[in-house]
Amino acid sequence: MPAEHYDAIVIGAGQSGGPLTGALTSNGKTTALIERSKLGGTCVNWGCTPTKTMVASARVAHLAKRAGDYGVNTGPVSVDLSTVRQRKRDIVDMFHGGSSNAIHSTEGLDVYMGEASFTGEKTITVALNEGGTRELTADQIFINTGTEPRFPPVDGIDDVPYLTSTTIMELAEVPDHLIVVGGGYIGLEFGQMFRRFGANVTIINSGDRLVNREEPEVSEEVQRIFEEDGIDVYLGARLEGLANHLNGVVATVAGKGGTVDITGSHVLMATGRRPATRALSPENSRVEVDDHGFVPVNDRLETNVPGIWAIGDVKGGPAFTHISFDEYRILSTNLFGNGGASIESRVVPYVVFIDPELARVGMSEREARDAGYTVQTASMPMTSVARALETDETRGLMKAVIDGDTNQILGATIFGIAGGEIMSIIQLAMITGTPYTTMRDAPFAHPTVAEALNNLFSNVE
Repeated sequence: MPAEHYDAIVIGAGQSGGPLTGALTSNGKTTALIERSKLGGTCVNWGCTPTKTMVASARVAHLAKRAGDYGVNTGPVSVDLSTVRQRKRDIVDMFHGGSSNAIHSTEGLDVYMGEASFTGEKTITVALNEGGTRELTADQIFINTGTEPRFPPVDGIDDVPYLTSTTIMELAEVPDHLIVVGGGYIGLEFGQMFRRFGANVTIINSGDRLVNREEPEVSEEVQRIFEEDGIDVYLGARLEGLANHLNGVVATVAGKGGTVDITGSHVLMATGRRPATRALSPENSRVEVDDHGFVPVNDRLETNVPGIWAIGDVKGGPAFTHISFDEYRILSTNLFGNGGASIESRVVPYVVFIDPELARVGMSEREARDAGYTVQTASMPMTSVARALETDETRGLMKAVIDGDTNQILGATIFGIAGGEIMSIIQLAMITGTPYTTMRDAPFAHPTVAEALNNLFSNVE
């Protein structure tokens, strides 16, 4: 068939790609959307939605086991993982259905389900999932292909039926012993989740501390909590090999104390993600990629080729759903609004949904010092928070980083009950330029976790 020409092509139906098609079509652009797997992208189908649904089930199991601490007698607690899985599937289906219906009901939008690859600067060939190919051209192209799991070159990895962040959520029974390779955000969420479901859990982390992008004291508290919950943590440990063993797997791990073999029933490879650009063949479009395969952009999300943009995780930088959606807003503003929108200097928040929640916004203390600020800090353990004591949720800490010259908040970590919600209050203060003294003196409602901000910002040093 001859090439089909559009005003715009969006490659990837994730959290920015889907809404972007609506903005394009509503402004009179003939638009094609190419998606190789499921509409809605990683967040809805394999990321945020299913994992947080299962995290909620794990928290209920945890609280049920702690019921006696509150004077509530429940008896033995067990987890039916197949029911947890079905609940997860039902919610994913609902969210996916909403995304799919919104996309398919968009007037002026053609949807192609298949793998896209550049065959020219503004030419894309789609290998259709149903068979055959289509050639598309466009004046404007938006790359939104996201990322995919990345696995290290480990001996035996091709011979062992390891789990990924996607396949682990399809287990019907709780593993006897789950070995988690990777101590980052994904590994920690699944490690704690399956420990609460009843599995023995071992985490193997190559770095000297867990979640090493966080403040050192936060990493230490995360490790303390995980070990308190019965999770074994190996730091500075390198996975050297995997092998099948009876009905399980053996992980050979080299660390500071030598090499050990760890036997488990299942192994989860939570070793990071890489940009999904290999099948895209960006070199055929002259779009530059870096050594890792990410697509560099300027502060307006433009690639080196005029008329081609990259949005979401594929461009590198913060890999969060809300950042991807923010980039749809930036593009929409620049293309159809007042213009001038930029990713420069935006305040980036995120939450790791371990329990308690680990929420972060802005700079760490080290980042602020390296940037040349006159740094002041404020910190406080959750044992000093009245609401945390009342609910018996006292694990974790709060920390804020402040510009001593202006009293502006540069960043904060809330590792505790309602961490994400309290972090969002601080984020709003940062966006509006509200000084920390306002947070210190505001009459927050009692008894809430938020009122702990009074005490936190009274501790500025």
